[in-house]
Parts: sequence; C-alpha cells; structure tokens
Amino acid sequence: MRPLVIILAVLTLLGCGKDSPKPPAAAKLLFPEQNSECTTGVDLNETTSRVEFLWQKAANTDSYELRVTHLLTNVTQTVSTAQLSAELPLQKGAPYSWIVISHNTETQETAFSSSWRFYNAGSVRTYAPFPAEIIEPGSGATVFRDINNEVVLEWAGADIDNDIAGYELYFSEVDPPVLFSEPAASTTSIKVSVQANTVYYWKIITTDREGNRSDSGVYGFRVL
Repeated sequence: MRPLVIILAVLTLLGCGKDSPKPPAAAKLLFPEQNSECTTGVDLNETTSRVEFLWQKAANTDSYELRVTHLLTNVTQTVSTAQLSAELPLQKGAPYSWIVISHNTETQETAFSSSWRFYNAGSVRTYAPFPAEIIEPGSGATVFRDINNEVVLEWAGADIDNDIAGYELYFSEVDPPVLFSEPAASTTSIKVSVQANTVYYWKIITTDREGNRSDSGVYGFRVL
C-alpha cells in the first residue's frame, strides 16, 4: 500500500502545480488609421515629423513591440514599450505600414496585430497609391497548379485620394518580370498559365489618375 500512497501524493502535487501561462492576445490598432493621411505629426525639421502611434490594451500582455516600415525604402524602425503608445520620427510625405506585436515574459508566444498603412503628411497635394499588397502567392511560396495548369495571382490596392486608375501586372520566369497585362482598377486577381517545377516572378505597379505610380516590389514563387 505504501508505494500506492507515494504515487498518489506525487500526482496530487503535480495537479496543484502552476497553470501554463496564457499566450498574449493581438493588439487592436487605433492611430494612424488604415489607408489615411496622418496630419497630427509634430514638425522636427523640413523633412521629418514625429508621429504618435496608439493601440488598445491586449489581454495577457506586458509589453509591446511597434514596427513601422517605410514602404519605399523597406527600412523598419522598432520600439519596445509597456505603454499603449509610442512616438517615432518619420519622413514627411512618405507611405508607411505599422504593426504591434504583443509579448508576455512568461511565454515565448507572441501575437501580431493587423498591418495598417498610412501616409505621413507632407507638402504634396496629391499622393501616389500605396504600393499594392501582394496577397498570394507570397514571396518564397510554393503553390499547386489547378486542373487547367493555372494559378491565381491576387493583390490589394489602396489610395488615400481614392483615384486608382489601374494596374500593371508584371509576370514571367525571369527577374525582373516583364509586363504581362494591365488590369482595370476593379480587378485585383488574375489567373496565369504555369508549368510544373518552375519559379515565377511577379509584381504590381499601381497608377492613379494624377499619373502617380507605386511599385509592389518583386515576389517569386515556385510551382509544383
């Protein structure tokens, strides 16, 4: 009986152990708003202003990591804070994306917020469209052909002036890709013919009615 008593005691102690830490939840972004012009920055000089970022408190989170990326240079600034806001110096008249990552010191799990885009206000009266957001296939993805030996290229466009005129789709087996088609502003996906065991490259250039253009950058994917 004594070994049984010892086993029961050990199981009881294990059952009274500390619960596993709960993973952090994703923060909800507040400001700068999605697809907007941020006009509240504090002037630092002719080319730079200081912008404050705001988000809501996330459950099971004790610190946040703010990442702000210049969409034309792909340079990212990062700030870690326990607060629900942070400030960064940004180039005037430039497009940015931002996300907030939730952290909890008791677990290695993290949670990513949505990614929002905005223009930091500058002296220009019209803005180029945001670089198209590539949805699929993403860079480095591996995809399967459908029964017709086709895959779908999908993207999302946005412009704070709301005057996107159309797109230029570049697609080929070489990098940089060549012009493939010119979809209308209402088109954000297209099927293309592909071959197995081949790498393809593609990008989207967005144009607006003012003649402004933005480049998504080149994405490569492999077809099985």
